[in-house]
Amino acid sequence: MSSRTTPQPQTRGILFLCVANSARSQMAEGIARQIFGDSRGRIQSAGSAPSRVNPYAVEVMRELGIDITSQHSKSADSIDPETVDTVITLCAEEVCPVFLGSHRRLHWPIPDPATDEPLEEEAMLARFRHARDELVAKLESFVDKAGAGPHGA
Repeated sequence: MSSRTTPQPQTRGILFLCVANSARSQMAEGIARQIFGDSRGRIQSAGSAPSRVNPYAVEVMRELGIDITSQHSKSADSIDPETVDTVITLCAEEVCPVFLGSHRRLHWPIPDPATDEPLEEEAMLARFRHARDELVAKLESFVDKAGAGPHGA
């Protein structure tokens, strides 16, 4: 038996992309972490124009028992391509960021719940809940199609 150990391949995972990395991709990251846990690969999110995690996203995720307060908005340029095997873009009405490399690519066009138009708090929460619930449904379908997790299919 050789005393040398074979290096283990780095676990790769999912990258969720949108523009501001403040709502949709942050919520998707939190939901995916809950679904896949730590053993299913690295779950990340980023954007082309990162800003901050939207407080409404934090609030509607808390309703599901998911805490995203430790997540932060980051640039797609800060993500190591070697940590990603699946890129899921979430843009609907805006131009999605590009993430170069040979990755499995999926596009889930979900309208951005964040808006500059003045809305009552309940109307904003409803928009965020709708986006969150779409993400839950898409991620559950993704798991069903992929089998064991982000590396399948």
